[in-house]
This record gives sequence, structure tokens and C-alpha cells, in this order.
Amino acid sequence: MAVIAVTGKGGTGKTVISALLIDHFSTDRKVLAVDADPDSNLPEAVGIKDYSTLGEIRELFQQNRDSMGTISKEQWLEGKIYGEAVNESKHFDLIVMGKPEGEGCYCFVNNLLRSVLRKLMKNYDVVVVDCEAGLEQFSRKTVENADYILIVTDTSKKGLATAKRIIDSTEELKLNFKNIYLVGNKVNSNGEGNAIKQFAEKEGIIFLGNIPYSEKILELDFRGEPITKLLEDTELNNHFREIFKGIGGINDH
Repeated sequence: MAVIAVTGKGGTGKTVISALLIDHFSTDRKVLAVDADPDSNLPEAVGIKDYSTLGEIRELFQQNRDSMGTISKEQWLEGKIYGEAVNESKHFDLIVMGKPEGEGCYCFVNNLLRSVLRKLMKNYDVVVVDCEAGLEQFSRKTVENADYILIVTDTSKKGLATAKRIIDSTEELKLNFKNIYLVGNKVNSNGEGNAIKQFAEKEGIIFLGNIPYSEKILELDFRGEPITKLLEDTELNNHFREIFKGIGGINDH
């Protein structure tokens, strides 16, 4: 089992990359997709419209915690989580963190996600986690024991600055990833991609490649269609798969 955590500055395309990774690995592996960003966008990106979230289950729990009868709170939560929050599709399963509607912090939902992942991850070949920007999930230990971190950046100074902070944070938090990868996204064909490659070389992390800016992504998003429809374009499909081949260990399956 391998866990890939996808992170980077907000707006760089983490969810797009996560969706394409899920499609890439689910062709011949059992995949668990995790949307760990409270502002959930991964379900739509992979073509799932009807889904339940851990945030919704938290709300139900708050409403019913004093009227559960003989069933324990733990049994009630477990039944709801594994009966409703694990959204099954033909090629992969999906867990969505979501966010509570009521007041308060995300601690309860974070703890739910951490507990669910501990129990479920061993049942899958690959787990792809679409994280919040930065390393919040790791500092809160929401996502534990990730094998690989994949940082997504664009060509902006802010994107690379966030990538640098993430790399530094992995050392400060003593997170022992097998590898840290960098992907450039929304890269124009004017040489900007070289800066991303040079940044990776300077930081001593693995550069997987650059993904060109694509109007098709904007069109799919505008129409509410899954990002994975990009793969109907043979040239783009081949390009993405060539990039993802660089993720060592998993592709040796």
C-alpha cells in the first residue's frame, strides 16, 4: 500500500493533479481517493456528484448524540462512516472530509478522517490524498505515514515560495517520506518551466515534469464536467502518464 499526499499553494491545480493520479492508478489497482480539503472539489473533478461527507456525519452526530438508545456513540459513528461516507464508484472509493455547518473548529472532522484512514488504508493498493494548501494535514497528523508527497506549483513566485515552505516543513516536522516530488502546472511554452526544474534540482527533490496551461480544464470546470475527461485527448493522456511514471515504487507494480 502506498499513500500519495498532493499539496501546494491554493490555485496551483492540486485537485486537477489528484484527479488525474486517481485515474492513472485505478486502471489496475485498488484506489482510495481522499478529499482532505474542507472546501471539497475532488468529487466533481473525478465525476462523482452524489456523495456524503464526514462533515455531514458530524452534524448528524451532534443532532442525535443524546437520543441513540442502546447503541453506543462509537457504534453509531462507525455505522454511518462505513455505510455512508465511503463513496464507492466503479474504479475507486472516495472519502470526502467536508466541513461542519455549525460553529466550532474542524477538530472533530479531522479526528474522524484520521480514524477512518487508519482502518481503511490497508485495504487499498494506492491512497491519493488531495490536501489543503501547505502541510496542515501533517502538522495536525490528519494524514499519517504518507509515503510520497507531491507538490504542485505554477510558475509564480508565490507558488515556488509555498513549495519551499512545504519542503522545509517536512524537515521541521521530521516527516520521513520516501520521496518528495514536484510537478509544474499551468506552464506556458516560453521557458518558464525551466525555473521549476531548476528549483527542484536546487532543493534536492524529484522533478516529474511540467503540465501545460490548458483551456480545456477551464471549459470542463465551467460545464461542471469531470477533469478526467482531459484524458480523452490522446496526446494529453500520454503526457500525464509519462509524468506519473516518475513516481518510483508504485509504478513497479
